Amino acid sequence: MPLSAGAAKASAAAVAATAIGRYRWTICALLFFITTINYMDRQVIGVLKPVLQRELGWTEIDYGNIIFFFQLSYAAGYLTMGRFMDRVGVRLGLTLAVIGWSLATLAHGLIRTVVGFCAARFALGIAEGGNFPAAVKTISDWFPARDRAVATGVFNAGSNVGAMLTPLVVPWVTVTLGWPAAFYVMGLLGFVWLVFWLRIYRLPEQHPRLSTRELTYIRSDPVLPEEQVSWLSLLRYRGTWAFVTGAVMTAPVWWFYLFWVPDFLFRTHGLSLTKLGPPLIVIYILADIGSIGGGWVSGALIRSGADVIVAREIALLLCALLVVPIFLAPRVDSVWLATLLIGVAAAAHQGFSANNFTLVSDTLPRNAIASVVGIGGLAGGIGGMVAAEIVGHVLQYTGSYIPLFAWASCAYLVTVGIMHLILPRHLSGVRSFGSSRP
Repeated sequence: MPLSAGAAKASAAAVAATAIGRYRWTICALLFFITTINYMDRQVIGVLKPVLQRELGWTEIDYGNIIFFFQLSYAAGYLTMGRFMDRVGVRLGLTLAVIGWSLATLAHGLIRTVVGFCAARFALGIAEGGNFPAAVKTISDWFPARDRAVATGVFNAGSNVGAMLTPLVVPWVTVTLGWPAAFYVMGLLGFVWLVFWLRIYRLPEQHPRLSTRELTYIRSDPVLPEEQVSWLSLLRYRGTWAFVTGAVMTAPVWWFYLFWVPDFLFRTHGLSLTKLGPPLIVIYILADIGSIGGGWVSGALIRSGADVIVAREIALLLCALLVVPIFLAPRVDSVWLATLLIGVAAAAHQGFSANNFTLVSDTLPRNAIASVVGIGGLAGGIGGMVAAEIVGHVLQYTGSYIPLFAWASCAYLVTVGIMHLILPRHLSGVRSFGSSRP
């Protein structure tokens, strides 16, 4: 039977993709899995918060301080690791980062004091700061511009899978073997991943399994060419400031979801440790959909002929609008309605994040991408650090999540407005603030 026009087009696209090759998605899969492990390692403490508070006698302020030290070091780690990845390359750089954070995760199981946990979280944050600069740099090396937001969304979906798997694995390990074992199990996963990374990863031009046709496709619309870029000169680029704005304004909201949503469900709806799993799974499945979907939206706009910057801004605005209803989450009686509101907001955040990360590879030279991601990570980490202290004090003295969810609901629209003022109208004006805005 003859194919319909749509089916014929889909079939032709599938044949073309097969002819080009898909090895770049193997590299993306590696990034997805390490991002999953990265988030499992950091999220263990959020799932175990009620247990650790009971057994170790933490107050809300103690927990806020522990998160503060992680955010402090994560910010510093993002900055230093970003520059490090640009200098030594992601193969060696990410290897060292994974070894560092896996050892730090293992160390959590040996500690019993607040000071000790602050020190362990500080070490964890320094090393974990290397993951996203390395991943974004790798995507820029392995994907053309029209596919980068989707690829970023795919690897970034690992953060949601990690946050989803943690409340499934950690309670079972904790009930069976005790809470220290949860940290030991998570810490060992990074070393397993390293075996595959070291065997598989090379730059596209050096990879023996990459076809010439796929390499040509990857380089069909590359990022800005490499050039000597100093730290200070990075501040001339509009993309740097737009990315930093997006990070500092919205990353603290994501940290709030990661470290306090389990406690919100426990405190507001009475969910025990073993019953947290289903709501958190729903939240992070939705976040996965948003991560990939947000990247797909801007990619589809680019393929239809839209300017790259315009396409990214439209996707950012759509994501910002989807976050707004989250202010209702602490006001509803149904745990599943609250879960849905948080899940949609988490999906929107991840779609927002995928496009914000991709703006860096759209607007910066290739050998500066990880450095700029590091600068944005520093800004986001400082924002998250301050937010951790504020959240801890708000909960300690008011016991209410209402003002916290209200803050989350409006943060993204404000951010999009500021980013729009910074970014040029078209891709041709990205280089510096000396460029005209067409």
